[in-house]
Amino acid sequence: MNVSTVPTPHLDATDRRLLDSLQRDASLTNHELAARVHVSPATCLRRVRRLVELGIIERRVALLSPDKLGAGLTAIVEVSLDQQSAERLAAFEARAVAEPAVQQCYRTSSGPDFVLVVYVRDMEAYHQLVQRLYTEDANVRNVKTYFSVKRAKFEPAIPVAAPTA
Repeated sequence: MNVSTVPTPHLDATDRRLLDSLQRDASLTNHELAARVHVSPATCLRRVRRLVELGIIERRVALLSPDKLGAGLTAIVEVSLDQQSAERLAAFEARAVAEPAVQQCYRTSSGPDFVLVVYVRDMEAYHQLVQRLYTEDANVRNVKTYFSVKRAKFEPAIPVAAPTA
């Protein structure tokens, strides 16, 4: 969760229904989406464009099944740096974000400096990633990797229910 000073834009019930529906199926046509959330197609299009312009909808993607594509390895990696200056943290973060195998990168507190979710083809590809991202960086103090043996749930949707008072 990012701490931000930017005010959260007002989202009414229609905006929230649109966001919820798009998170479940972003392939819906504008007409299908409008019918699902009970608004006119013109209203639907205008609202979705506004949500994109506000940056609330970052992008629309297809979620692929690793099992059906010849599953690789998913690793959850804790990374601790030796020095945590703003420049050193930003440098590692930039390298991690630029690495295609890194699917998610979180800067964390009260524990490791970063938690990464990594997806690679096989163990050899993971060893190559280790060399590029951790071993060649003298500021990486500790790396702890957990390999997933089963994905029980993967749900990237963010709850968009109305905030409680």
